[in-house]
Amino acid sequence: MTRLLLTVLLGWAVLTQAAAAQNGPLRIEITEGVIEPMPYAVPDFVPDTPAAADLSRELGRVIAADLSGTGLFREVPASAYISKIDNFDAPIQFADWKAVNAQALITGAVSVSGSRLTVRFRVWDVFSGAELGSGLQFSGTSEGWRRMAHKVADAVYSRITGEGGYFDSRVVFVSESGPKNDRKKRLAIMDYDGANVQYLTDSASIVLAPRFSPTGDRVLYTSFETGFPRIYVLDVGQVKRRVLETREGTMSFAPRFSPNGRTVVFSLEQGGNTDIYEMDIASGQQTRLTNAPSIETAPSYSPDGSQIVFESDRSGTQQLYIMPARGGEARRISFGQGRYGTPVWSPRGDMIAFTKQNQGRFHIGVMRTDGSEERLLTASFLDEGPTWAPNGRVIMFTRESKGAAGQATLYTVDITGRNLRPVRTPGGASDPSWSPLQN
Repeated sequence: MTRLLLTVLLGWAVLTQAAAAQNGPLRIEITEGVIEPMPYAVPDFVPDTPAAADLSRELGRVIAADLSGTGLFREVPASAYISKIDNFDAPIQFADWKAVNAQALITGAVSVSGSRLTVRFRVWDVFSGAELGSGLQFSGTSEGWRRMAHKVADAVYSRITGEGGYFDSRVVFVSESGPKNDRKKRLAIMDYDGANVQYLTDSASIVLAPRFSPTGDRVLYTSFETGFPRIYVLDVGQVKRRVLETREGTMSFAPRFSPNGRTVVFSLEQGGNTDIYEMDIASGQQTRLTNAPSIETAPSYSPDGSQIVFESDRSGTQQLYIMPARGGEARRISFGQGRYGTPVWSPRGDMIAFTKQNQGRFHIGVMRTDGSEERLLTASFLDEGPTWAPNGRVIMFTRESKGAAGQATLYTVDITGRNLRPVRTPGGASDPSWSPLQN
């Protein structure tokens, strides 16, 4: 076992013992926060071609921001370096990196030919002098250099933690501007870290609750442009959309894709009653899944598509329930003090995130799918609307500050409740939905 991996294990709670006993690949299950972030170094990548000089520096900065932003890693500043990496294939002077206490070293080389960008990189355990797996390379367009950096960071993160990455992903959200009493809202999409913001709709009408498809190419959302809430599906690449028609005189909202992307589950209000329905996107055929005099809303599928978690006030207060995906008897899973809402199933299938309101405070929390091990991760004047990172280990949500000048902002927090961080956006932002990793 290398010293680097041993150091990481000391910071995590659980190591799969079978893999360790067999001296096989180590698999670290992240269940607790680290005690001390692991120090690493990422020198500027080596430019293999003159046109790559600027990008070789910028790539390293994005990789470092990704890794340090997790709270699991701490970058050794370049001012502390003793040696430089001027040749990607030259031997590493590990003693120089040990001297500055770097436990992991990331080296790389960049070439640009026309509009084609190629990035080669390696991850080193400084104390053993071993490479963590063989070298990798990614290729793409020069315009997509930030995405190349995210891919490298994902690979580094996965090799050290054993978990899937989440940096090469996007977030769709509601961009907000103007005072609270006249707030303008439009759909926007960005990289997970707030870069490359693009707007998908104008602010002529209120839009709510955008939700990515399982393949990240479409977005569901609710719009009030007709005066009543209606659900639209939008093709992200072409920015084309169409309405999902429901019965005349009804209001539809809170949509979410099924895991196969062919059906949508949503709430439909008719005659003062709100129930959950499923719709086949191609045919428009609808199936009623709940039939109760209470309000049933905010449905979310399990990753295998067999169950749906939703919120309901059928018990007299707002609580969480799980039912079969085709409808049927529902079982309550929330039993703590306060009201529960906006549940969303983890992509790993092991947990459900939710919003909780109790004693005048709002919280983002997680629980097991049977309702056990409830853990509140945040507390503020208004926290709501969690969405999971693709690896199921980080949650993004909306936090709104109080008062007439209060503004909605996006935050992330890991499932231990540590590393609470704001997400940079051009202005106010709410209702985030995290995409899967990009292809």
